[in-house]
Amino acid sequence: MTSWEFQGRELIHCNCSWACPCQFNALPSDGYCQAVGGFAIDSGHYGDVSLAGTKAAVVLKWPGPIHEGKGACQAIVDSGASPEQREALLKILTGQDTDPFATVFAVFATTFEKVFDPIFAPIELEVDVDGRRGRLKVAGVIETRAQPIRNPVTGEEHRVRIDLPRGFEYEIAEIGSASGGARGNLEFDMRDTYAQLARLHLSNHGVVRHRPAA
Repeated sequence: MTSWEFQGRELIHCNCSWACPCQFNALPSDGYCQAVGGFAIDSGHYGDVSLAGTKAAVVLKWPGPIHEGKGACQAIVDSGASPEQREALLKILTGQDTDPFATVFAVFATTFEKVFDPIFAPIELEVDVDGRRGRLKVAGVIETRAQPIRNPVTGEEHRVRIDLPRGFEYEIAEIGSASGGARGNLEFDMRDTYAQLARLHLSNHGVVRHRPAA
């Protein structure tokens, strides 16, 4: 197994309500799951290959709850990545060189019945975790924008976080509201639904934790 580890930020937008039931081991809001997501890697490596400054994105769709499978995945790697970085990112995204079920990528990989050929294209990605704002665009494939949830009476920003001490993706995620969708092999639109912005620190053994285990 090739050793890898990275730190970065993510923006995930799915069709669930703001308190995504999947984060609580409950059934999805609409009975099915569809999502777009982007990852900006600030530092890290895959073996001897540096991953610093690379970006990747995904379009995901399941006809029912994720754990029931039959899903489809479209992976996108930023065209600025070198051939070695592209190969490394795709292995991570597809759950390879990872302990079984140790990361969100490895878990999701077991639920897909269709994986489309990867796309290599420019990825525009902005992720402000604390500000609960983000933007993800891959021309002709993904476009979405996240902002803070607003109090319906005062209009003020409402801050909510999800804390997963034993999760396989992040430790804490800031929750926002997003609108956008996907085109191409997987097509759908979402408006004012769940957005998740988080700092990631992952390795082939899972989440690298910075706080004592609960």
